[in-house]
Amino acid sequence: MKCPYCGHLDNKVIDSRLNKDASITRRRRACISCDQRFTTYERLEVMVPVLVKTDGRREPWDRHKLVIGLQKACEKRPVSRDDIDTFADEIEHKLQDFGAKEIPSKVVGEWVMEGLHQLDEVAYVRFASVYRQFKDVNEFMDELKSILAARADDDS
Repeated sequence: MKCPYCGHLDNKVIDSRLNKDASITRRRRACISCDQRFTTYERLEVMVPVLVKTDGRREPWDRHKLVIGLQKACEKRPVSRDDIDTFADEIEHKLQDFGAKEIPSKVVGEWVMEGLHQLDEVAYVRFASVYRQFKDVNEFMDELKSILAARADDDS
């Protein structure tokens, strides 16, 4: 592991801890050369399907892209970073369980839409407005009306 302060390659592990579901290992390290301390995170890398975009391009799965999109949708909402990470983990588990080498990006987009609808309705509408590329206010209003109708059905 390269020291982020001096670039030296030798360091020692001071402490290792697992997160609550034992999927990430957090390691505190100390550089042998400059004695600075830094933290690294290790995550198991598993094979996930390649995304097939609507135009036919193939793109490897990028968790970071999903997290950035979720952060934008959840900005200034009562959704914690832990909630976003848990949500991203759930999507990755679905991808791993999918069992194919390729998956249409539309399928993943719908999974995100379903999960966001339950996580935070405002974040869902924000994400939907970009994902579904609403062309005018009427399409946006139709989506809001469907949310309100579903809420009314749940209340009765």
